[in-house]
Amino acid sequence: MANRTVSDAKTIKGTNPQYLVEKITRTRIYESKYWKEECFALSAELLVDKAMELSHVGGTFGGNIKPCPFLCLLLKMLQIQPEKDIVIEFIKNEDYKYCRALGAMYLRLIGQSVEIYKYLEPLYNDYRKMKRMNKAGQMELFHMDEFIDDLLREERVCDIQMPRLQKRYVLEENEELEPKRSALEDDLDDMEESDEEEPEPEIEAPPPPRRHRSRTPEKRRRSRSKSPARRRRSPTPPPKDRHRRHRSRSRSPKHHTGSSKRHRSRSTSPRRRDRR
Repeated sequence: MANRTVSDAKTIKGTNPQYLVEKITRTRIYESKYWKEECFALSAELLVDKAMELSHVGGTFGGNIKPCPFLCLLLKMLQIQPEKDIVIEFIKNEDYKYCRALGAMYLRLIGQSVEIYKYLEPLYNDYRKMKRMNKAGQMELFHMDEFIDDLLREERVCDIQMPRLQKRYVLEENEELEPKRSALEDDLDDMEESDEEEPEPEIEAPPPPRRHRSRTPEKRRRSRSKSPARRRRSPTPPPKDRHRRHRSRSRSPKHHTGSSKRHRSRSTSPRRRDRR
């Protein structure tokens, strides 16, 4: 009874919702410890608390093909089939990224093509880091936008075969979807508007270069002779200075040496010695 789908559940793609998971994987989930202990008699309200406790994303791993808790909760959602409002709240939840991933994958399995593009494409702007369990049981690092891209493009995600998704351009031609618009286009439009509002700075023209007129040698001589500043630089010495210079020349060391020699020669002459 614990592994059966609820009686009032709606068929998806014409079959039981749990049959979207392959039989081998489904039996491994039924035999897992997490399913027996945590997912037994789990309601839609308690499912939200369990989804908030998730710490990674993944399918089956190890040699014994053990299922991850993420895969167990996904099968439980297919079994109890919660209301669509609860699933949309899972997707819009920004605080718990693994809860958002669980709601996105469940909508990819049961939703129509228009609903899938409408609710999953905005998640391309979510760049948060996530953990994923690989086949060897080791953790890998990837991002939320990569997980959403795998849901919309890949055939198998977390060891589950994805249902066929109608191409986007077909829905655009049938006017069921609006043309895709990236968030980067809005940023580019805002940048262009801000550039148009800001006035461009005016660039001042550089001043024209000064032309130096070449002077002829005659003009240079005239300017030198007529310039009063140059006349002041070489003034003629006053007559007093001439007289001082004349005295300094008369008292030069050459005259003193000559006169001293003559005086010595006269004092030492033999005539003056005889007279004495």
